[in-house]
Amino acid sequence: MPGTIKGPALFLAQFADDAAPFNSLPAITAWAADLGYKGVQIPTFDSRLFDLDRAAESQDYCDEVAGICAESGVEITELSTHLQGQLVAVNPAYDLSFDAFAPERLHRNPKARQEWAVDQVKKAAIASRRLGLTTSVSFTGSLAFPYLYPWPQRPPGLIEEAFAELARRWKPILDIYDENGVDIGYEIHPGEDVFDGATFEMFVDALNGHPRAQINYDPSHFLLQQLDYLAFIDLYHDRICAFHVKDAEFNPDGRQGVYSGYQGWTGRAGRFRSLGDGQVDFAGIFSKLTQYGYDSWAVLEWECCLKSPQQGAAEGAPFIASHIIESTGKTFDDFAGGEADHAQIKAMLGLES
Repeated sequence: MPGTIKGPALFLAQFADDAAPFNSLPAITAWAADLGYKGVQIPTFDSRLFDLDRAAESQDYCDEVAGICAESGVEITELSTHLQGQLVAVNPAYDLSFDAFAPERLHRNPKARQEWAVDQVKKAAIASRRLGLTTSVSFTGSLAFPYLYPWPQRPPGLIEEAFAELARRWKPILDIYDENGVDIGYEIHPGEDVFDGATFEMFVDALNGHPRAQINYDPSHFLLQQLDYLAFIDLYHDRICAFHVKDAEFNPDGRQGVYSGYQGWTGRAGRFRSLGDGQVDFAGIFSKLTQYGYDSWAVLEWECCLKSPQQGAAEGAPFIASHIIESTGKTFDDFAGGEADHAQIKAMLGLES
């Protein structure tokens, strides 16, 4: 039975700012609602909008947060732990770069940084339950990604050990999510060890099929890899629990292709774009997700190298709304049918009754 996707919703991370109305939860949710959004995905790593430590300890605080959103006219879709999830697993090559995702007191201390990140992601499971949510979104982090290209030759067992370790780090976290009745939708994303269908399968296999290891589906990352993002839904729809509506374009030429020649975002062959400005087939995506019964949120994650965030957000709500399919409970040709008659069926097939 097809489901009806909920939305439009907005991921607040790209819009949070020190200037009003983007510097507090009441103001930013009211702004989002005025644009036509019905839900908001809250970044747990931005203290201007949300206090994760407090949410994990206080039902009263979670009720207050939910009340603020309801007063603005929006629901909370999911809590995001993208930055903390990234820090669950960090290859040393990225240590200095990813220090920025953690409090300054943890910089240049990878062990303490990881312990903090694991604690944060676990707290998000408790906070999600307190908020009445059953889904969250995150990143897996990466140990193997620097070895993405098989040159120099990878020693046998390197990738297997990386995924075994990734599973060892995430299994206790996922068990906490299971205890709280919450899924983690991992955003399958270059820079993570889980960046396509093959690596997601490797991750789930290393976790012995853990049911809480789910997918936050984002077609923009697949288009930039030249992966068939519609066939991906056919393969993995039973693990898709969240949906980032994000556009992208890929325009290779004689100078650059998928790797985009170390160019900045505006000069890359592959670029993220505002909704409707890229090449993603959202009509096909919404159709397939509806076909497979996806009935959770369609959340705009806005990123564009050309358009302003304000314009992107304003255009995003009606774009998503126009793609949501109200699923039907009947077949379009029911009017021409009739009651099943076993004898008639046998007669139509030339069989003896």
